[in-house]
Amino acid sequence: MKWKIIADSGCDLREIENLAPNTEYINVPLTVQVGEKHYKDDATLDIDAMMIEMYESKEKTASACPSPDAFLEAYRGAENVIAITITGGLSGSQNSAQLAKKMLLEEAPETNIEVFDSLSASGEMVLFVQKANELIAQGLSFEEVVAALKEYLASTKLLFALARVDNLVKNGRLNKLVGAVIGMLNIRLVGDASPEGTLNLLHKAKGQKKAVQAVWSEMKKNGYKGGRVVISHCSNPEICGLIQAAVHSEFPDADVSSIHTSGVCSYYAEQGGILMGYEA
Repeated sequence: MKWKIIADSGCDLREIENLAPNTEYINVPLTVQVGEKHYKDDATLDIDAMMIEMYESKEKTASACPSPDAFLEAYRGAENVIAITITGGLSGSQNSAQLAKKMLLEEAPETNIEVFDSLSASGEMVLFVQKANELIAQGLSFEEVVAALKEYLASTKLLFALARVDNLVKNGRLNKLVGAVIGMLNIRLVGDASPEGTLNLLHKAKGQKKAVQAVWSEMKKNGYKGGRVVISHCSNPEICGLIQAAVHSEFPDADVSSIHTSGVCSYYAEQGGILMGYEA
């Protein structure tokens, strides 16, 4: 039986290494809007150019979810479909994915399909997609894979550290003066994903090293014991190295990897920011 793993581009993975047999992975792109210009968040997107134009623009910016038809097209052609979207607290992608599920079952009612709301983004979604691939490779049934993924998603967490907040200011979510102070004083905003799937501020750290200390402290507070870590970063490999060093100082065998944020995750994390997933 053929499997499909579907994620929107809130997941930074464009392709899965060592894909399970008879399995296809599809990343369905969101869109980032800067003024009147639209950037499709697929493998052809020049993220650096998009970020430059975004910072040069005085106009509001926004992200737009994929259409139900885009998800439906991705779903078709497999007996078993596992899908996950960026948190419904930030995007309408989850609604589109659920509507596409109903459309698929109307035309192919025998299909097994489960659509997950990550209540998160980025690195945590990468962990989910990798786990789905591993479970499918084990030859488990659809019901067994879904049950294991529900349990796994409840055990992973997201932490973020933001060095810039221009988009929050442009969209009226943060006061201009506060945004300016954060930039001038080298403040990093450190937080996590709330149970409702929104971004929850935990710390205001002065400088990158203090931000890493705050991230590492939160990981241990949440029960981190050496599990897998995926650091999605927006052009900041240095912070990835610092976090990896902190983790390996206590858990030298921990699997810590880094990946560049997708277009939409770069939009949310902004230059120098991270959206990190880890197994708690």
